[in-house]
Amino acid sequence: MQMLRTLDKLNVDNSYARLPEHWFQRTSPKPLKNAHLISFNPRVARHLDLDPCQCNPDQLVNYFAGLQPLPGSSPLAMKYTGHQFGHYNPDLGDGRGQLLAEVINQRGERWDLHLKGAGQTAFSRFGDGKAVLRSSIREYLVSEAMVGLGIPTTEALCLIGSEEYTSRLGMEPCAMLLRVTQCHIRFGHFEWLYYTKRHDELKQLADYAIQRFYPEALQADNPYLAFYQMIQAKTASLVAYWQAYGFVHGVLNTDNMSILGETFDYGPFTFLDAYEPDHIANKNDDAGRYAFFRQPAIVHWNLACLAQALLPLVEREALEAELETFMNQFEVQLLQRRKARLGLLTTHPDDAALIEKLWNLFKQNRTDITRFFSAIADLSTEQLSIENLTEFTQSSEQHWDAWLKTYQQRIALEMASEPIRQQQLRSVNPRYLLRNYMAEEAIREATQGDYRLVNQLLPVLRHPTEAHPHLQRYQEAPPDWAKAICLTCSS
Repeated sequence: MQMLRTLDKLNVDNSYARLPEHWFQRTSPKPLKNAHLISFNPRVARHLDLDPCQCNPDQLVNYFAGLQPLPGSSPLAMKYTGHQFGHYNPDLGDGRGQLLAEVINQRGERWDLHLKGAGQTAFSRFGDGKAVLRSSIREYLVSEAMVGLGIPTTEALCLIGSEEYTSRLGMEPCAMLLRVTQCHIRFGHFEWLYYTKRHDELKQLADYAIQRFYPEALQADNPYLAFYQMIQAKTASLVAYWQAYGFVHGVLNTDNMSILGETFDYGPFTFLDAYEPDHIANKNDDAGRYAFFRQPAIVHWNLACLAQALLPLVEREALEAELETFMNQFEVQLLQRRKARLGLLTTHPDDAALIEKLWNLFKQNRTDITRFFSAIADLSTEQLSIENLTEFTQSSEQHWDAWLKTYQQRIALEMASEPIRQQQLRSVNPRYLLRNYMAEEAIREATQGDYRLVNQLLPVLRHPTEAHPHLQRYQEAPPDWAKAICLTCSS
């Protein structure tokens, strides 16, 4: 039986603080003025053995707005480097976030508490170390949305607002977000130690990461190669999820890549409203390096950067051989995710061709794939027709008709009964997705001091396949004004 605790009685440690001192800066959060609680996530509290019913809002504000140190915490800002838009930057690190502590729960899991918007650190460069309400709301909501979709991600326990302002897109209110995940180590941590030729320390970091996150690698002939193989496998699975659900990260730098294969460091992300493979979420990305269709190749490139950093520990030939398997790993995972969205759980020779034709139709029609799959999940096999999918098939009806007939024939090869098939379809096809305009509406209201929509969206995103009648409008096509939303690195 899980024994729940109060905030001041959590089982707190910080193993990273026992690593070499020059790997981080010891620091403390800078308090926000007139801080107040915007939202609290009881689901995430359970990771920490934290009792949601005994979570005092004032305590949350005190500990996670920098007013009072969390008992047992040892705040630090991590040093790392990374490749940003393809160029190595040696000056990176936690510039506006601080790792407060690790909470050890009764299952023996360690969960990092990382406070974003905690103020200037040694790695802030020219920044003020603050986070604004706009970007904090977006990360808070999308973290829950990704959990609802089953996509690996960092999570967030709470969101704190304030009456303090800073300059971004004009003067904007400041906020703090408590990010929760089991690991904050990035590809860039290894790059820093590799490029500064601290190879003994590189081994020390790898040993720490293996023991804490990948202990099964210790059974391999070369634990460091096994460590890399596991990271690559998780990362291939992650990007397959992104491509299957139309998620665009926006800033896939190596310092934004987690060794746990989680979606990490949300910035100008988006879910595609219309299927456009060349969509660029980040308007600062002039060359389109991080366009949606390029994400698998960019992730592959980032994994090559990590492999390069591990050369002092693993032979080049072994790493290169592993890298060559990435695209196949990704494609196998992507086919599986896409088939699941169609209710196809068995394997047949023509499956890949069926999927490819569908995604070509999506591209030709600029289809809203979220609404398409949600519609498919509501239709029986006999109801699969152009008449019932008119909204998605108008521009190429002959091609759609041919595809639908082939799909019906393929469904007939599945073993599941019709009710089971529709239940499976609904389980992986959300009615709701965090579209940019939804986040924008929540941001606009929150900026005026009204946090109701932020809190109303949280359970909808947590359970996106269920019906939520009070917010049913979010199942409909996005409004025309949504096309004008502009996202940049400040998002």
